[in-house]
Amino acid sequence: MLCIMFRATNALLKRREKLDLELKGKRAVVLGASRGLGAAIAKELAGEGAHVLGISRNPDEGLEWPMLAVDLAAPDAAETIAAHAHRELGGVDILVNNSGGPAPSTAHDTDASQLVEAAQPMLLTITELTRLVLPQMRAAGFGRILTITSSGVREPIPGLALSNTIRAAVHGWMKTLAKEVAMDGVTVNLLMPGQVDTDRLRSLHQKIAEQAEVDREVIVSKAIETIPAGRFGEPREFGAVAAFLASPRASYVTGLEIPIDGGFLRS
Repeated sequence: MLCIMFRATNALLKRREKLDLELKGKRAVVLGASRGLGAAIAKELAGEGAHVLGISRNPDEGLEWPMLAVDLAAPDAAETIAAHAHRELGGVDILVNNSGGPAPSTAHDTDASQLVEAAQPMLLTITELTRLVLPQMRAAGFGRILTITSSGVREPIPGLALSNTIRAAVHGWMKTLAKEVAMDGVTVNLLMPGQVDTDRLRSLHQKIAEQAEVDREVIVSKAIETIPAGRFGEPREFGAVAAFLASPRASYVTGLEIPIDGGFLRS
């Protein structure tokens, strides 16, 4: 009996080692793919055999996937990206929207001009790019749209008024879209990172520390105390969730706002 159980367990482990996300040959466009969460997702997709085209304002050198230099704040950014993806990839099966975030701000000091400026890269370019790649996805009967936002959509983060406001609008648009295209084989999901160890997080902690006139480590310790997992997330953990949602295996998962935050959100 023990021998039979051992053989069965060994066979199961071998099956797990061969888990295939069925992403080989899929064409993916990943915004912000030169560093941080975007790079982590691009790496996971490329590792699964997808053809990745990365987008970044200032592409880093030495990456494993080709990059296109585009500033998402440019009014024609969406058209530029869509046209390049059509030429280089022949189309888009997976779109990862990742716009980064604006500078810290308070609501009472945020005026209309700042909202308009932040909306271009974070809302307008992303929704227009999504709209441009949708027809091909719907015609093919397959598409994956992943949009990285923030846990601040569900629980507004103090000092990040611009981010909280614009990302909430992104959620409204994407959630509406999810219901419109579900029957066409296109899924639309939103990923809400908590505190993942990236350059962006370290920069935010440094600014908070400077404002409070304390060492950054003090801010880091206080931040970790709020996370049930007791640590910051790793970019590769975030990327792994995104890769699954981008795969054919996640075909019945759509319209979700998924926190990847170590249990931080209370709601």
